[in-house]
Amino acid sequence: MESWLETSIFWVTQIVMLIGLLGLIVPIFPGLVVMWLAGLGYGVVQGFTSLGWVIFALLSVLMLVGTVIDNILMGAGAKKGGASWSGIGIALLAGLIGTLVFPPLGGIVAAPLAVLLFEYFRQKDWQKAWAALRGLALGWGLSFLARFAIGLGIMGLWWLWVWKG
Repeated sequence: MESWLETSIFWVTQIVMLIGLLGLIVPIFPGLVVMWLAGLGYGVVQGFTSLGWVIFALLSVLMLVGTVIDNILMGAGAKKGGASWSGIGIALLAGLIGTLVFPPLGGIVAAPLAVLLFEYFRQKDWQKAWAALRGLALGWGLSFLARFAIGLGIMGLWWLWVWKG
């Protein structure tokens, strides 16, 4: 019975980890947090050994870094494309409001649209506004790659935890 239970715990955690990893494709889905919660659930159910605590601490650091890096890379891309800090802030706010008002895709539309329109009205130049939007999109792409790599790292650490458990 115990091996059936352990196998079930493994597969439930694995499926939730995969949902979190694949959820990273959608920019507003908190995939790294979902993966972290799966690791926490695994630790609570299986028990935390010394190795488990160390790996869970690493999972926590990766989740926090991945959550913050998203905004940093998007903002840096927009800034490199010519967006002002005000435009970046408005885009982040528009993305948040869009996500809350029209989930799940409202933020994906609102943030880029906010950068484009704000930068156009600020600079009165569509080419510069489009450049800021392209910078935001490039930053968004880089943040996805970084978050996906971090997600793979979280999953790899969890597999190590299971294997060495």
